[in-house]
Amino acid sequence: MLRYQDIWESFTSFHSTSIVQPFLYRCYTKIGRADAKQKSYTNCDTFLYYLEHGKNFYLIARNSPISIQPVLLFYGMAQLLKACILTVDADYPDSSSVLAHGVSVRKRKKQQYDFFTDEVKIQKHGLFTHFSEKMFHVEQLSGEKIHMKVLLQRIGELHELFETYYGQPLSRKIIYDPFRRSLFIPNVILDDYHMTFDRFSSYITKEWRGVQIRDVHLEENYIKATCRQELSILCEPLMLDINDRVYRIPTVREKLFQWPEVMVHYLLLYNLSMISRYETEWWGELLHSYSSEAYPFIHKFLAVTAEKGPRLLYEYLHSLRKTLND
Repeated sequence: MLRYQDIWESFTSFHSTSIVQPFLYRCYTKIGRADAKQKSYTNCDTFLYYLEHGKNFYLIARNSPISIQPVLLFYGMAQLLKACILTVDADYPDSSSVLAHGVSVRKRKKQQYDFFTDEVKIQKHGLFTHFSEKMFHVEQLSGEKIHMKVLLQRIGELHELFETYYGQPLSRKIIYDPFRRSLFIPNVILDDYHMTFDRFSSYITKEWRGVQIRDVHLEENYIKATCRQELSILCEPLMLDINDRVYRIPTVREKLFQWPEVMVHYLLLYNLSMISRYETEWWGELLHSYSSEAYPFIHKFLAVTAEKGPRLLYEYLHSLRKTLND
């Protein structure tokens, strides 16, 4: 399991033109580019600079006041995302429309502003829509509005905090045996989902996005499910909680839990970075008065995304490279 201090050392496996150029060539050959060799040379340095730029933002954020961390973390993630996009879109950026953030926020009222009920709106064009479609094949998002509280609920590391404040579990911890590639899911999930065992077995076999399930059996207090592949940090709808190093299964079947987690980090960081820059008075009061119910959730999310954001994107590149090498 990679720790934060090790993640940038892992990224160094991509910090060489002699490694990146063949890697990009294989990426472009896979997607059928006739000019794969030329494009791999053209994009090689750009890929490396995106990674370096993103790393610098994250490293500076580690030692910066929390008041400016959202801005640094957002742009750090954006740079790493651009490197990832180059593996699936050899022409990026081919137009000015993909250079926008791809998200907008509503105008805030100066009085009685509530972060939890604030929302982001997904735009038709821009970085968010582009990487969602190109990297993760998540489409038709334009116009969707999502509340901050809903996005925060997608982050598994915050679930114990939500349960402490609101008394309702958002997920169940599961046991994962990596040697047998087996998941042991508490039976109570059947009550959460209002499903019979047979219906649940069919559901996880056919509809789980990031985990391929082969066999499902009922064993006393657990449902045993065997995976076709070893689990990683990218295994929606399951969530790897980096705090206690366990996987969680959500207690609700929301579409958001099928989204790759990096999409949620991007949306949260975008809004928090906008608040940090343009709602300075509210942001300052939040950080210094401790009067907002949202404060502990925002504080913890920033700590989580500083570590988990780079890990999610490293795993994307690592998994892609492994697939190309198989």
